[in-house]
Amino acid sequence: MIEIVPVRTEKEKLQFIKSQWNFYKNDPYFVPPLIMDRKKLLDQKKNPFYKHSEMQLWYARENGAIVGRIGAIVNQNHNKVHNDKTGFFGFFECANRQDVANTLLDTAKKWLQERGRDIMRGPVNPSLNDECGMLIEGFDDSPRVLMTYNPRYYPTLMDGYGLKKIRDMYAWKISRDTVLTPKLERVAKLLEERGKVKIRTINMKDIKGELARVKKIYNKAWVPTWGFVPMTDEEFDFIAADLKSIVNPKYVFFAEINGEPVGFSLTLPDLNEVLKTNKGGHLLPAIPKLLFGLKKVSWSRIVILGVLPEYQHRGIDGLMYYHTAVECGKCGITRGEASWVLEDNVPMNRAAEMMNAERYKTYRIYEMPV
Repeated sequence: MIEIVPVRTEKEKLQFIKSQWNFYKNDPYFVPPLIMDRKKLLDQKKNPFYKHSEMQLWYARENGAIVGRIGAIVNQNHNKVHNDKTGFFGFFECANRQDVANTLLDTAKKWLQERGRDIMRGPVNPSLNDECGMLIEGFDDSPRVLMTYNPRYYPTLMDGYGLKKIRDMYAWKISRDTVLTPKLERVAKLLEERGKVKIRTINMKDIKGELARVKKIYNKAWVPTWGFVPMTDEEFDFIAADLKSIVNPKYVFFAEINGEPVGFSLTLPDLNEVLKTNKGGHLLPAIPKLLFGLKKVSWSRIVILGVLPEYQHRGIDGLMYYHTAVECGKCGITRGEASWVLEDNVPMNRAAEMMNAERYKTYRIYEMPV
């Protein structure tokens, strides 16, 4: 018999976190998360996301073993911005059994119904500003930093429950050798000269001012994006503090016109190349790996790249792609992933194509009426 256990205590939360390992035994592409990071993300007292949102976690147990887990989320800021009653599910892990998946999703759906939601959407962990989406194509590779990964059978469980696609999101693979062509170099120079665009790296000596500029661009550039919810100042600072230890200033760019920031991009070295060997997910064994391993990674991930609406369609996004490839190449990083990009984000997908990128992974967001 499948027993659903609501997560109430810190001990149960730790069981919830560690249960993820149950579903990836002998999976060569699984990257164990840092348990410390998972605790921080799920901390409803310290993570400012939960100041405007509510979440409940459960795990499914059978014969003493955890066979699945799920979370349900009500994001009040999403509902205010989009004027809807959408609820979310996330943190989904499950054995290859439809009955377990159905029980977990039923539990999340019932909880959302009780809170007046009329749509269940996911997976989001716990929002679109965090890790989100279910991998449906590209299983023969480990995820890049801050991207999701799941077994091949998960989409089948979603389909079996009756969830339908609402949006797909793409990951583009960019190779230094195919990006840095003489033609592209000429195009980049012309764009900078004719458009009077200056590309500069972040000034770490003015980090407070730079973060204010990033917030302004981020919360304006993504407004037209499906599902986007602006982050509060507290959320932004919370995430920025988390990323600070792994950010390389050489890979963080502002695009300026007449001295005013109009675009921003953030690229991270692929931490997952290092964490993949940190099997237990504990911080202490990971420290020496991170200190020395990050200097040898071959992948990076373009996490954020956006341009203010009034300056879009001018090739500024392509310029930031180009400068990112140049700087990463100087440090021995030969490949990059631009992710995630919504399937209907025509300008960003065209910019990736202009960089001779390859669309090599697809992630899906599902939904259904509740």
